[in-house]
Amino acid sequence: MKVKLQSKREIEIKDLTVDERDELLDNVVTETDGESVKIKAMHSTMTKFIRIGVKGADDKFIKSLTFAEKTEIFQTMQEDYLNLGESEASK
Repeated sequence: MKVKLQSKREIEIKDLTVDERDELLDNVVTETDGESVKIKAMHSTMTKFIRIGVKGADDKFIKSLTFAEKTEIFQTMQEDYLNLGESEASK
């Protein structure tokens, strides 16, 4: 799926396997304060999301990204592509 970042750069998110999705989600640390959930992302976590989840994400591409672009890609993947099906309990 193609995504246009706020910077106007266009990226393509890969169709991840269940194993790839689980590997990425296992690297995310969340913190709750009773009313909201905060996601803590280390730079290595964001890099891993980009490397596994974005087509053509080699070192040259990753080094060309601004911190804002990395953060936006990470948030987009986390919110829109990795939590699919998580809202419904298994039957």
